[in-house]
Amino acid sequence: MLQSSRILVILTIVVCAASACLLYASSVAIIYGITLETVLNIPVKADEGKRLAVKLLKVLDTLLIALTFQIIASALYRLFLTKEESKDKGLLKALDIKNFHDLKITLMQVASVILVILFLEQAVEIGATLETLYFGLAVGFVILAITLAARQMNH
Repeated sequence: MLQSSRILVILTIVVCAASACLLYASSVAIIYGITLETVLNIPVKADEGKRLAVKLLKVLDTLLIALTFQIIASALYRLFLTKEESKDKGLLKALDIKNFHDLKITLMQVASVILVILFLEQAVEIGATLETLYFGLAVGFVILAITLAARQMNH
């Protein structure tokens, strides 16, 4: 029974890695399209510049989600499948992920950054409205909860 659970971990790693690759490839294609569109039709008005900024923020958001999938795949591989001597190398060494607990904290930190980017998209796209204020307050409360949870997990 325990050996078959290893197959589920491998399946999860493959799905996460494939998702990251698809999101990276999609982001490259989107950046190519945005670059081509911008070069052919350079923004000359402030609203056009804001629309370009929102498009680029959305690509950044997608890239961060891709990075999250990559971190999950790398962490699961390192934590469950690699030998002990090869665990101090690569991406997870840089992120200082040594156990599942560290992975959860890292994912919460990445989620906080993604939420901030979503708020920036909202603020740039819609502007200073009551809806943006409510959204900002909601994002702020979620980030506060994430921060408090991460601090509690460190103790």
